[in-house]
Parts: sequence; C-alpha cells; structure tokens
Amino acid sequence: MLNLAPVVSGSKHQILKSVFGFDDFRPGQERVVDALLAGRNVLTVMPTGSGKSLCFQIPALVLGGLTIVVSPLIALMQDQVQALRLAGVAADAINSGQDRDENVAIWRRAASGETRLLYLAPERLMTERMLSALAKLDVKLIAIDEAHCISQWGPAFRPEYQALSQLGESFPGVPVVALTATADEVTRADIAQQLFKNRADTFVLGFDRPNISLSVEPKRDWTKQMLDFVKAHAGQSGIVYCLSRKRTEEASEVLLANNIKARPYHAGMSKETREANQNIFMTEQGLVMTATIAFGMGIDKPDVRFVMHADLPGSIEAYYQEFGRAGRDGAPAKAHMLFGLGDMRMRRMFIDQEDAGEDRKRREHQRLGALLGYCEAAGCRRQILLGYFGERKDACGNCDACLSPVSLTDGTEDAKKVLTAIRMTGARFGAVHIVDVLMGSANERTLKFGHDRHAIFGAGKGLKRENWQSLIRQLVGAEFLAIDMASYGALTIAPKGQALQRDEGSFHYRAAGPRKKVPAVTQSLPLTGDSDEGLLHALKQLRLRLAKERRVAAYLIFSDRSLIDMAARKPKTPGEFAQIIGVGAAKLKEFAHIFLKAISDFNQVH
Repeated sequence: MLNLAPVVSGSKHQILKSVFGFDDFRPGQERVVDALLAGRNVLTVMPTGSGKSLCFQIPALVLGGLTIVVSPLIALMQDQVQALRLAGVAADAINSGQDRDENVAIWRRAASGETRLLYLAPERLMTERMLSALAKLDVKLIAIDEAHCISQWGPAFRPEYQALSQLGESFPGVPVVALTATADEVTRADIAQQLFKNRADTFVLGFDRPNISLSVEPKRDWTKQMLDFVKAHAGQSGIVYCLSRKRTEEASEVLLANNIKARPYHAGMSKETREANQNIFMTEQGLVMTATIAFGMGIDKPDVRFVMHADLPGSIEAYYQEFGRAGRDGAPAKAHMLFGLGDMRMRRMFIDQEDAGEDRKRREHQRLGALLGYCEAAGCRRQILLGYFGERKDACGNCDACLSPVSLTDGTEDAKKVLTAIRMTGARFGAVHIVDVLMGSANERTLKFGHDRHAIFGAGKGLKRENWQSLIRQLVGAEFLAIDMASYGALTIAPKGQALQRDEGSFHYRAAGPRKKVPAVTQSLPLTGDSDEGLLHALKQLRLRLAKERRVAAYLIFSDRSLIDMAARKPKTPGEFAQIIGVGAAKLKEFAHIFLKAISDFNQVH
C-alpha cells in the first residue's frame, strides 16, 4: 500500500516533477495553472489527451487546503483518485458506488485536513447539508470536469449541473476552473455566463489534430466495410464505436471469426469483464476494441492507430471526442466513419424521444444536421470540423476530400428547383416534405396542403430520392439553405440561396458515389531511441500483473509513454529510473525496484 502524503508543497515545477514525473508542462497547461494560482476563475477548452487534469491537480497541491472536484461519472472519479493515490497524493471520492461507512470515513479524512482532492458528483455537492459542511473547511479551489454538461446547449446537458452556478455564492473568493474537451462557441458563452457571470479567463487550446486522417463512407454492408477497414490496418490497435450493445457484440464476433484479435466493451457487461477487456487492450498490441461510448473516458493509450465509427455518432462534439482517442503519440492515425439513412433516422428518433424541452430538441437536431453536413462534405472535412468550433484553417491535405477529391457536378438548376419548392410551400417544411414535392409524391401531407397543385410538384422525378436528400444536405452545408430550428427544422432560403435565385453565382455538389480508397495508416507506434520491442512487451506484462494485484486499470500504474521510455533508456539504478517520463517520488519508491529487476532480467536473458 502506498504511503500517501497529505501535505505536498512546493512550486508548480517542483510538483510537476516530484509528484507527476514530468519535466515540462504541455502546451496550454501552464497558463491555466498560473491563472488559478493568481486566484482567477478559468474556463478552459482543451482537446482529449492534452492533460486537462494536471491543470487543476497541480494548483491543488501548490495551494494546499482542500480542492473539490466535480465529476459526472463514478468510473471517471475512481480512475482519477486511483491515479493520484498511485502518485502519492491523498485523494478521495464520495459517491453512490460505495457504502455509507466508507463514505463517512472519507468525509472524516477530508474534514481532518488529510485529503487534498475530494471528488463529488454535482447532485451530492449541491445539497444544503454538503455545502454547509464544506464551508467550514479550508476549500482553496473548485474544479468542474466535463463542464459542457452545465450548458443547456451542450451536447451532454445534465440538469443537476446547472445548480453549480451557485458555487460563487457558497464559496466567495475561491477560484473555480471549468474544464471540457468539446464546447462550441455557443456552449462556451453559456458556461461563462452561467458559472462565472462572464468574469473568468478563457483558454481555448486549438482543436486541430493534424496527424489524424479523416474519412467518411456511405454505409452499404457495415460488417464487410468494417472488416475491409480493420484488415487494412492489420496488427494495429484500434477502436470500433457502435451505436448499441448488440452491435458492439456482433462487431467483436465478426472480427474474431476473421482471426482479428478483438474484445467488446459496453455498459451491459459486468465491471470485472469490462476491466479485464480494457486491461487487455492496454497491454496487447494489435487488439481492436469494439465499444459503445461507455469506453474511452480517461483512457490514455498513445498507439491507437485508428478509430472507426460503424454507426453515426450523436454530434460533432461526440465524434471529435471519440476519434480523438487515436494518435495520441503524434504519429499518423485514421478516423473513419460509416453513415447511412438508417443511422440518421435512429438519431432523429433518439432526440425526439429525449425527455427534454422543445428548445433543447431543436438544438440537438441542429447539431445532428451539422454532423450530416460534415458527412456530405464536398470539400475539406477538417475545415468544416474546425469551423464548427470557431477555428479557421486552409484545406488540410489529410482527409479523403483532400487526398481523393471527387469531381463536382454543376447542380445549379437542381438547386433552383429545391429553392422554388421551398418558396412555393412557404418555407415551413423540412427536407422530407420538400423531396416529396419534387418527386411528385401524392401523399397525405402534399395533398392536405395543396402542394400537388404547384408547378414544381414532380419536377424532380429525374433524380432518385437519396440524390435529392444528399443535394439538400450539401446546400445546407454550403450555406445556400438554413434550418430554422424554431420551426421544427423547416428549410429556409439563406442569402446565398437568394442570390442563386437571382442568377447570381452557381452551386456545385458531390454526386452520389464512393470516393477512391484513401491509403491505410501503416506507421506503427514509434519507439524512441534504441527501444526494444521484446522488452516493451515484457514491461507491459509486468504492468498488467501489478495492476491486477492492486485492482486498478493497467494504464494507471504507468502510461505507455513511460514504458516506451523505460524500454529505450534501460535504466539500471533508481536515479536513472527517476528520469523516466511519469515517474514521481511515490512511483519511484513503489515500483523502481520491481521494474529495474525486470529490465535487468530481460537484458541477461537476451
């Protein structure tokens, strides 16, 4: 059992090295740390894998006293607490996954000043009793993780998060940091207003992950498409995201039947099975995890070479966060998505069945529309993706639209038919109805509104329904049309569309049909220096054994970056081991002799 140090003191750089084992901050981290140490409130948006947790963990240790960390998921709390405790930091979590006696013991440690970081769910924190009790303690900092949950416009809104807006009144003078990986400009503005009344430093680290190649493919036969894609990346670690638990199991079975190492992961499995599969994924090379969105929170496996979405994700934010689990080592990686009409209908149904107000549902339909615009893109996908988050970029040269551009069709006349259908029907209807009018579908709605009597009725029979649907999505993506979310997704004519009606300009679109295949990513995990792959494998096996003994996830013992550094440097003494990435004082004391012996034994045999 580690000997936890309740009092850790020193400068930010001393703590960065002595506790967490890093020589330098990652880009963006130090600015956040400095603002919090100066007593200012902070909203920070940092991409997945950029080290958000250190932004509040280091100030917590520099400031002393107690830091409250608000986290939405018990699993995420437990991972961070275990990671901190392995680093020698006194951290605890009070949550519903523990019995009352355990929670009471944890509270007593916090009240006595023994605990440095206390993790709580928002609904537990924002009770009158808890706030009153915490007000009597030496609270120095409050950190709110997954802060997009606060905003009603965020992709994962949780009503219990809104009460956090009262924290400033309960803890006057205590700096608050809100952290998230994905928040568009509207969501950021809403968080800043709700939580800080617009009195906070805002840091937005760039969203671009240029080493990840982006591609999208219409769904035809998803199992064959998945197999083709995974086989093109044979021997590489990857994740295949699926919409349902059933699909996740099916995907794993298909891969296994084709001699591809795979494991499933979803919330319907037992905790023990999930942990076992996760540890195998972290330890073995070339394993594919088929998973629902339950997989990925806190996972830091740098050599994931691909993330594939077998089904359409829920939003651009969700997609960005999920494919961001690839290529964390900076080497080339691939993000590939399948999308089809069935996915779109399913996602629309999920939104409509959500227990939420109409404003919220309209916003979610708008988010889905933005994702569909990304899928249908005729031009650079990265431009569309980054533009959604408020960033501007030239064509990237690393997406299927750039690497394998399709020929564009002059769709000006067809676009004008769409615009005419929208104008003649009063700009009050969505894409389904407009396509019905163009196709001449004499159904209940077209007859009820008398739209069968317009000259445009049936004028689009020359194209198939899916061609019209694709063309309309591209018109929206190119800003010729807009979706009026206040009118339940009605299509309206945007200024560019009005200009087109006046014969000013033209519209070119991507006609239906597959793109040429983009070459697969062939680079494997780069080993630094003279790293020995055999030694690295042995160190991963040792890490797994230690993790099982301590009942924690393998990556919490040491990250892959640390093991790669060990395999390269082959340290022989504790002093040399202390220079390994991610080795702080507690891990040096706990693990140095074990790993040094393993390295020595391996060198003698080989």
